[in-house]
Amino acid sequence: MIQFFDSLRGIKVPLQKEPRTSGKSADPVKMYVCGPTVYDLAHLGHGRSAVAFDLVRRFLEFCGYEVIFVFNTTDIEDKMIARAEKESITVPELAARLIPEYKSDYSALAVKSPTHNPCATEFIDQMVELIKTLEKKGHTYVLADGVYFDIKTFPEYGKLSHQKLDELEAGARVEERKDKRNHQDFVLWKFKKEGEPSWPSPWGDGRPGWHIECSAMSKTLLGDSFDIHGGGLDLKFPHHECEIAQSEAASDKPLANIWMHNGYITVNKEKMSKSLGNFFTLREIFEKYNPRVVRFFLLSTHYRSPIEYSTDALDQARATLKTLDEFYLTNREAAVATSTTAPAEPDTALITAFTEKLSNDMDIAGALAEMFEWMNSTSATSASPKEPAKIIATLNRLNEVLQIFPVDFTLTEEQTTLLTERASARAQKDWTKSDELRTELSKLGVEVEDGKSGTVVRPRL
Repeated sequence: MIQFFDSLRGIKVPLQKEPRTSGKSADPVKMYVCGPTVYDLAHLGHGRSAVAFDLVRRFLEFCGYEVIFVFNTTDIEDKMIARAEKESITVPELAARLIPEYKSDYSALAVKSPTHNPCATEFIDQMVELIKTLEKKGHTYVLADGVYFDIKTFPEYGKLSHQKLDELEAGARVEERKDKRNHQDFVLWKFKKEGEPSWPSPWGDGRPGWHIECSAMSKTLLGDSFDIHGGGLDLKFPHHECEIAQSEAASDKPLANIWMHNGYITVNKEKMSKSLGNFFTLREIFEKYNPRVVRFFLLSTHYRSPIEYSTDALDQARATLKTLDEFYLTNREAAVATSTTAPAEPDTALITAFTEKLSNDMDIAGALAEMFEWMNSTSATSASPKEPAKIIATLNRLNEVLQIFPVDFTLTEEQTTLLTERASARAQKDWTKSDELRTELSKLGVEVEDGKSGTVVRPRL
C-alpha cells in the first residue's frame, strides 16, 4: 500500500487507486503540480519541486500505475508584466523566450515531460466560465479594479493552512482596503490597465487573477476532483488555499484527495530568495556541477524536509555519485564480458525493500540505504556475491525511479581515439601530452583517473 502525507488532514493516507498490474481497476492516477511563473530563469527552488514530484510520478509508474501528470506554466502575471515592460518587449515574447529555457533545465535534471504542460493563457475561456459559475452561486462581488471572491461564502477557507478566518485577518500581510468585504478576499478577474494584456469577459476586458488559473486548468484536464495536488510549501497559503475555495465552491466536490508540499531550499538556515541575495539559478549551478549531481542532491533529502544549499553539500553529492558511477560502469563492463543469451533478472529482494520504503511517503533515505547495503553485499568476498549482469539489471530497474546511474554512458569514436592516444603517451612517459589529452577529454564530458589498478574512465561530474 502506497501512503503519502496529506497536508490538509495532517496524516499519511493511502492512495485510493490500484495499479494496472493488480488485475483490478486500472483508473489512472491524476496528478496536478503547480509549475513556474516564467518571468526569469529557473532557480534551484523550481528544480527542487520538479525533481520531488518527478520522483513521485516515476515511483507510481514503477509500481504499475498509469499517471496523468499535469504541470502548468503561468505565462501571464504581475511579475511577467513588470519584466516585459522593463525589457521593452511584450509578455508573450517574454514567455516564448523563457519557457524553452525551463524545459531545457528540467530535461537536464532528468525530469520526465508531463502528460500535459498547459499555459494559463490557453485557458482564458475556461477561467471566465468558472468565474461565471461562482458568480451565479453568490461567491463573488465586483470592485473598481476587478471581480473578487468573498471568502466568507466558503466557511472552510483556511482548512489547508489550518488557520481560522479571524486569525487570517489578524495576521494578513495584505494592503488594507476599505472597499473589500474581507482582508483575504482575492481577485478572480483584474480589469484592464493601459499597456497590459487583456481578454474580453462579461465584467469587462481584463486578465485572470493568479489563483483562478490553476483551478481552470486542473478542472479542464483532470476533472472537478483528482488524486494528488502538489507544489512548493510556499504555495500552501494563499495560492492552494484559494484554489480549494474557488474550485470547491464551484463544484461542491473536494478538489484533491491528497495535498503534497515539498520543503524549502535554505541557505544558512534561511529560505532562499532574491530579497536576501542568496538566490541561485539552475543555469548558474549547472556551470559548476553536472545536472545529474544536482538531481541526486535534490532527491536524496525527503521531499517534505528543507534542503540546506551549500557547495559542500553539492561536493558530497558529486563524490557519492562518482562512487556509484564507478560501481555501475565496472559491473557493466564485466557483465558485457561475461554476457550470455539469457537476460539477467533484477534482484527481487532489493526491489521489494526499495518499493516498501518509498511506499511510506517516499522514504528516500530508507530506499537509498537499502540500495547501498545491497551494493556492499555484492562483492566477491560477501556471503552471497551477485553476478555483474544481475547487478546491472537491478540498478537499471531502480534507475527507472532515481535517474542517477550513467545508463546511457558510452564513449564516442572521438573519445575512444583520444583515450588510445593518451595510453600511448603514458606508455612513452610523455606526461605533458597525457595531461593535455586528459583536459581535452574532460571538455568532451569524460573524466579519466589513473590508479594502481589501471585507468578508470567515467562521465565527468
